[in-house]
Amino acid sequence: MFRRFESLIDVFKPAPDQAPPKDVARFYLHYLKQAWPLLCALLVVGFFAAVIEVALFSFLGQLIDMAQQTPSSEFFANYSQQLLWMLVVAMLIRPLVFGLHDLLVNQAISPSLTNLIRWQNHRYVLKQSLNFFNNDFAGRIAQRVMQTGPSLSQSAIQVVDALWHVIVYAGSAIYLFAEADLRLIAPLLIWIVAYSLLLKYFVPRIKQRSAAVSSARSKLMGRVVDGYSNISTLKLFAHTQEEEAYAGSAMQHLLDKARSQTRTVTALDFSVTCINGLLIGSTGALALWLWSQDLITSGAIALSLGLVIRINNMAEWIMWVVNGIFENIGTVQDGIRSIVQPVQVVDHPNAAPLEVSSGAVSFEDIHFHYGKESGVIGGLSLSVKAGEKIGLVGPSGAGKSTLVSVLLRLYNLQSGRILIDGQNIAAVSQESLRSQIGVVTQDTALLHRSIRDNLRYGKPDATDAQLDEAVRKVSADGFIGRLDDGQGGLGLDAQVGERGVKLSGGQRQRIAIARVLLKDAPILVLDEATSALDSEVEAAIQESLDSLMQGKTVIAIAHRLSTIARMDRLVVVDQGQIVETGTHAELIAKGGLYARLWQHQTGGFVGVE
Repeated sequence: MFRRFESLIDVFKPAPDQAPPKDVARFYLHYLKQAWPLLCALLVVGFFAAVIEVALFSFLGQLIDMAQQTPSSEFFANYSQQLLWMLVVAMLIRPLVFGLHDLLVNQAISPSLTNLIRWQNHRYVLKQSLNFFNNDFAGRIAQRVMQTGPSLSQSAIQVVDALWHVIVYAGSAIYLFAEADLRLIAPLLIWIVAYSLLLKYFVPRIKQRSAAVSSARSKLMGRVVDGYSNISTLKLFAHTQEEEAYAGSAMQHLLDKARSQTRTVTALDFSVTCINGLLIGSTGALALWLWSQDLITSGAIALSLGLVIRINNMAEWIMWVVNGIFENIGTVQDGIRSIVQPVQVVDHPNAAPLEVSSGAVSFEDIHFHYGKESGVIGGLSLSVKAGEKIGLVGPSGAGKSTLVSVLLRLYNLQSGRILIDGQNIAAVSQESLRSQIGVVTQDTALLHRSIRDNLRYGKPDATDAQLDEAVRKVSADGFIGRLDDGQGGLGLDAQVGERGVKLSGGQRQRIAIARVLLKDAPILVLDEATSALDSEVEAAIQESLDSLMQGKTVIAIAHRLSTIARMDRLVVVDQGQIVETGTHAELIAKGGLYARLWQHQTGGFVGVE
């Protein structure tokens, strides 16, 4: 039975990759409509649950009146059917209704809807451009994605549950009180008006302060995770106090916002407690007076006092629910800030997969400046023949790595176009484009998984023999065989830590090169691929790199010019423009920028981008 309810929502069902609405109400509707049958069922079950609760108080009044009006010897004979019905409601129908309610909430809706929202948000955020992640804390983005799901589903469930309790309890109380004596409803009506005014005043303030608390919490989480992610830098620079102050200021900000919120909640709770006390006292006094005048029965006293005490408890529960609802809504509002941002780099609606036959690459009058008016790359044109190996050379900030980024379409060009075998990369799918380009960067960060998993990112279906061969080619078999992560993982199964922190820079780079070896893409980009390796190791794997480059179109970036001097052609870039092109010998003879860079390096001065 549990499994049947748990399968009513397919968490991983296919969903369109569209941005959720920015408006809070429409954002809720966007996700809740995916579970509308279950929410409707919960609404119906909630109605019957509230009716049953009110019926129990009605039964209490009836029992008292029946006991007073009938001799004890005749009680069970006269009221056997009514008593049996009361037992069926209390012992059979009530458990079934509340059990169904719990199954809907705990098995069908809460965990599944929560994770459906998380999954869809995660899939959407993953498609954001590199710039999106560069402009925010990874921890804050992750928290917003993870917190939005439970906050949205919980607040929706709380609203559905609270709705019928308010309507049914208030409506039933008015009806039952009026049936006993119309005057009994006066204190309740006054209480309803006072309660509504309190909600009207306090709820918008709770909502506003809850949103501020959620935003402050995300800010603190971002700063804490940023510190943990860069713990080695923190320790190397011995700035413990500065880091404590950085996180402490965010925590103080969160504390101030939380205190403002709790002050509002406390004021609301106290106000509701006061009017609840007036409701109980005035209803009890009026009921006793009416009874003393023989206008109502003693059962009506029990009913009225029982109901107003239940309404008192319900009102306090509603306050707790309202606080939770708007705290959750505040969290959802905070999550919207990250989740609904439009994706900057999107596939064309009719994007076809890239078909690479030879691997020719052409940059045609491209302009790119990271959203600024000018700069970085302006009007650059470059053609790389199929199978040609070119080296990109230039000072720091010249635009070399940016050229690689736009080739991979990590960013959109401002103008111009890039062609691969005559196909505009803006018109093909990003997945197919990047699957045809192997990349080794200078700053290689591995996934916090095993070496085997990291290698298989290059080729998911790689056999163990293929993994071993790739590892051997980059001279990584020696250190991998000795790895022990301290948690039972040995060799290829050893965990590398966050961003590969358990490995040295050279070890990480060799794993990255092996991963690209396995990918075996027709176009190869080497962005300072051997910068983290010492000369001895670089020489050891140079043969593997030469083998890797065979038959491929290669674009290599290196400040250590000796590593790319043997390329077919060198392209010198400065301030986003091509200033020189030719072989190593031709550029040395020309005596331009390349010759000056070569002179600096051979003289002992090596620039680093």
